Amino acid sequence: MSRSTTEEIRLSTDNEEEIFARRGFGMRIGFGSHPALIVIDIIRAFTDPGRPLGSDLSEQIVATQKLLAVAHDRKFPVIFSTVRYDETDNRDAGIWRLKMRGIADLAAGTNGHEIDERLDVRASDGMLLKKYSSCFFGTDLAPRLTSQGVDTLIIAGCSTSGCVRATAVDSVQSGFRPMVVSEAVGDRSKKAHDQSLFDLNAKYADVVSLEETIQYMRRVGHNNYVP
Repeated sequence: MSRSTTEEIRLSTDNEEEIFARRGFGMRIGFGSHPALIVIDIIRAFTDPGRPLGSDLSEQIVATQKLLAVAHDRKFPVIFSTVRYDETDNRDAGIWRLKMRGIADLAAGTNGHEIDERLDVRASDGMLLKKYSSCFFGTDLAPRLTSQGVDTLIIAGCSTSGCVRATAVDSVQSGFRPMVVSEAVGDRSKKAHDQSLFDLNAKYADVVSLEETIQYMRRVGHNNYVP
């Protein structure tokens, strides 16, 4: 085994960020000129720690509220997503329902799919109903964004390892710049959260701070789209 290979193996356990950077991962995509904010699944089923799918996302909700305040003030598109199953026995969840019993808390007859009341939802905000992880899969999100001239998708919500990750990956694959706001995304598992942010920043998205995102939103020109 060569010395360089041995060194890389050592770095892979001691400092993965260093070896990834040396290989050219984690380059910045950068913010574009026309942002939209998507708030992914901050709903009762996920924000109540006492529920099967829930966890404490109080800090993420505070951070998301700060993003919402600026987005509403600057009149940027805001979209909230939720997950709801309308068919008997959650058949519209497909085989996914076989993986998690807690998915029953997202049935139409429950309040699990309702947006957490701590968030400021305006009448002008868009609502996106989905059945699976990605906000792009089986929805009209891409044409909604395209029709409004959006090139940058600011991402908040949960869970980091599930719906946030899936949406960020589909965002870059659909031609939108995914910006994952680190303080505004959360997960039931800290390990899954940390690993997902590392991997997203390495390959699919920019993981950005709340402060730099708000500064960008305040600085970038208004999205003057009129529907």
